[in-house]
Amino acid sequence: MSAFSAAVLLALVSAVAYAAGAFLQERVASRGHGDSWVPLRSGLWWAAVLLNGSGALLHVAALACGPLSLVQPLGALTIVFALPMAAVFGGRAAGRGAWRGAVLATAGLAGLLALTRGADAQVLDGSQRLVLALVSFGLVGVLCVASALVGGRASRSVLLAAAGGVAFGVSSVFVKAVADGWSATGLGVRLPSLAAVAVLAVAGLLLSQASYRGAGLAVPLAVVTVVNPVVAAAVGLTVFGEGFRYGAAGAFAALAFGLVSVAGLVLITLGPPAAPAGRARSDGDAVRPEVGERVDVAAVGGPRAHLEVEMRPCHVAGRS
Repeated sequence: MSAFSAAVLLALVSAVAYAAGAFLQERVASRGHGDSWVPLRSGLWWAAVLLNGSGALLHVAALACGPLSLVQPLGALTIVFALPMAAVFGGRAAGRGAWRGAVLATAGLAGLLALTRGADAQVLDGSQRLVLALVSFGLVGVLCVASALVGGRASRSVLLAAAGGVAFGVSSVFVKAVADGWSATGLGVRLPSLAAVAVLAVAGLLLSQASYRGAGLAVPLAVVTVVNPVVAAAVGLTVFGEGFRYGAAGAFAALAFGLVSVAGLVLITLGPPAAPAGRARSDGDAVRPEVGERVDVAAVGGPRAHLEVEMRPCHVAGRS
């Protein structure tokens, strides 16, 4: 098997592992009921950690076999694998808007990064890696602070997911830098880089876990899936000397693919929530409340240490 084929296969299996881990993370977050320590006491969360760790190791192996511009776009397939997992194993079929958005985001991202021209392996010195780490940690910190200041749950989820995507993307960049410069750099450069990889990977895992709370699976995972390779590609263009194929035409096509990816992300973010499996959603479902509409309340199965109820006042015009 060639190095190219090995990189593709490893990246695909890595995306499946990441998708399964994200699905389990969202399941744990949906059962948290506001308790920050619930994940640590959940076997599902530790299974998600194991799956994410396996995905990370497979991703590292793929980066060792192939270029960053090949491996990163394949990671965008994570959300395409996660949506059917949620439908089959979670009983929550994604809406048609979410599927369209996932396909558009993945196709646009794959096209954008497929146009990225690989460059010869470049060794980053200690000062370049330090600047990259400081900028990355600063950006993650700004996004985390912004998530704490915003009021809406959806906005908070998107910002936390974006911070997780930045952490994951820069972690991949450091992995590639360490792999390419292993023989050309000393221990004093390699150890801080490996420490940065560990910190960024753990930060990405925790931030993505926090982004799933109260936001479902599709939106946070879409943001992480898009931000991660975009950040890696941006670093590849500015630091590793990569560019776009076919000159000006390639740059124009890359811009078009980028707009397609953004449109897909907007579709996923703004689409209606997924309907439970086995229940068809009509076009007018959940658009507006009906006069005299009843709300069925069922018993909560199993013991619950905490039960949160959110009530929002609204006014429905009309006559019953």
